Amino acid sequence: MFLLLVVMLAACAPDRDEAKEPEEAEKPESLKVWVNPVEDQKAALDEIFSKYTEETGIEIEATPMNMLDQIEALNLDGPAGNGPDLFFQPHDRIGNIILQNLATPVDLGDAEGEYSETAIEAVTFDGEIWGAPLVVETYGTFYNKDLVDEAPTTMEELMAIAEEQTDTSTDTYGFLMEAANFYFSYPFFGANGAYVFNNKGGEYDVSDIGLNNEGAVAGGELIQSWYQSGYIPVEMEADVMNGLFQDGKVATVITGPWSIPAYEEALNDSLGTAILPTVDGNKATSFVGVKSWMLSEYSDNKEWATDLMKFITNEENSTLYFEQAGELPANQAALESDAVTSNELIAPFAEQIQYGTPMPSTPEMQQVWDPINDALHFIGQGDDVQEVLDEAVQQIKDNIAALQ
Repeated sequence: MFLLLVVMLAACAPDRDEAKEPEEAEKPESLKVWVNPVEDQKAALDEIFSKYTEETGIEIEATPMNMLDQIEALNLDGPAGNGPDLFFQPHDRIGNIILQNLATPVDLGDAEGEYSETAIEAVTFDGEIWGAPLVVETYGTFYNKDLVDEAPTTMEELMAIAEEQTDTSTDTYGFLMEAANFYFSYPFFGANGAYVFNNKGGEYDVSDIGLNNEGAVAGGELIQSWYQSGYIPVEMEADVMNGLFQDGKVATVITGPWSIPAYEEALNDSLGTAILPTVDGNKATSFVGVKSWMLSEYSDNKEWATDLMKFITNEENSTLYFEQAGELPANQAALESDAVTSNELIAPFAEQIQYGTPMPSTPEMQQVWDPINDALHFIGQGDDVQEVLDEAVQQIKDNIAALQ
């Protein structure tokens, strides 16, 4: 039965033609694109699509569909010929998408050098590029200027603020973050030499896990010290942290730029942002997420679809998208443009991306989150850091073995 299934899947998959330049391929009347159904994002893309139609004569049929729903839909619509030419996905799902044979590698040509190195690294898997990056996102430091004169630049400065301004009897804190969430805590592991999977050129060695090495233990012990000192409550959650910060009861928090609208409304000119503080003199390497356009394996118009994805993500259109949708551009020139750098609240996140690490895109990453988040809870409760991380890594390896 297994062999029969393999033969059937191979028979259903379309043949890959040699890549051509758009002008060498027959120009289609239209291209189908699935877009994220967020009003500001869709409005920006509609404007970009209109520009592309004006330049090429190709109509763009844009269908709003949540990113998390697109893969299931493509599995059904692609083989039936009803799928899109381009779809939009976070990069950490690329491995799963490739496993399902839903996408094809893209040749960005000279445009490859226009994107940030971190963005290209994120969409590279097994040595091939699988998307044209549009958006990059990471997190950084927010601070209340009424409580601190300037953002802490080192962990020592941050801990001094925490010590001076934390008074749990009045629910006031010097520093808060979701420390038991590995997404946000990774910088304090990575700055000391920890890593999830060994990665060379988009080829992940999932047997080489660096979450219980010496650097990981140092990061875990640092986080544990925050709990032991009473700086962060063990069960701190995002809603509570955000509420306290907006109420002016927290000097500094670590979170992402998606919090800017609510924070700015609450604190007005008292709100400031900065890159993450250094850890033992090392830049804190935050996780970076990248959202990119991917080329459907089932597209009959791959050359022109590739041309469209490069058009959407060029400097001019990436800047337009940032100005209207508010998401940081993956295009390096747009990321360094006045539109970004002149925005005092956004600019530090653009800088932090340069020190970031893309979340692993290999499918095995899904087996990491629960064990390592559980480990962070145990660390917060005072358990031995080395033992907890050893157990978490073994659980990750067992999960991967079961998956395989």
